[in-house]
Amino acid sequence: MGLLRPAVEDVLSRHPDAVMVDAGSGNAYLGFVLYELFLKNALGGSLLSIEGRPELTERAKGRAERLGFDRMQFQTAHIDTARYPERIHLLMALHACDTATDDALVAAIRHGADHVAVVPCCQAEVAAQLKERRPVAGGSGSMSLLYAHAWHRREFGSHLTNVIRALTLEAFGYQVTVTELTGWEHSLKNELILGRRVHRENRRARVQLERLLAETGVAPKLTRELGVKPATLSTPAGGGEAPEPEAPGGSEAANPPPAGE
Repeated sequence: MGLLRPAVEDVLSRHPDAVMVDAGSGNAYLGFVLYELFLKNALGGSLLSIEGRPELTERAKGRAERLGFDRMQFQTAHIDTARYPERIHLLMALHACDTATDDALVAAIRHGADHVAVVPCCQAEVAAQLKERRPVAGGSGSMSLLYAHAWHRREFGSHLTNVIRALTLEAFGYQVTVTELTGWEHSLKNELILGRRVHRENRRARVQLERLLAETGVAPKLTRELGVKPATLSTPAGGGEAPEPEAPGGSEAANPPPAGE
């Protein structure tokens, strides 16, 4: 809640009827705590919890009724098939497994979420792709040594997945912070990706993302859903060197957001 506080306070200050979504909510504990701290005594604002298991939805719905949390809503659906509000101000996904985190990020981007907070879990898709592929970039092929062993492939695939997720958010106009959610003694799945929308797009980050996809030869669900294609890698005309990529979190090359947002 401490890590989410700046985002929640920001959207409530600018949007009295802010819409918050907890994607893959499970027992909705995250949503209940957020509602208790920020929404219970507020004049407006609502929280939608989305969970694919109907028994968890019904249990959470009954708890909300007993607590009088009448602006807490529940939907039984998988993250990729849920019916989302037209406009989302804050989207959260805590330990949405494997590509479910990608589904949550796609929903956030498509519905113009002002803030995004995800803690990924069990990133298996990219590791499986690495097992079948080799980087397409020219050179010695030493990149493949990073995931030649199954253990390294899982770890490298997990890291690469989250790097792509952060860079995708940047490409679509978010200012991104990646930090630790909690200590390792509590959970090994504790990488927190926070995004705040500041532009419509970031062209430099988009180029970096496309090059990363090309150089690693992977195509995670997130980029497939958003139509991001790998770059065509070639030596620039005249034999010059390609521009040095800017570090993530650098200057945003983009248009300002629409007025009033």
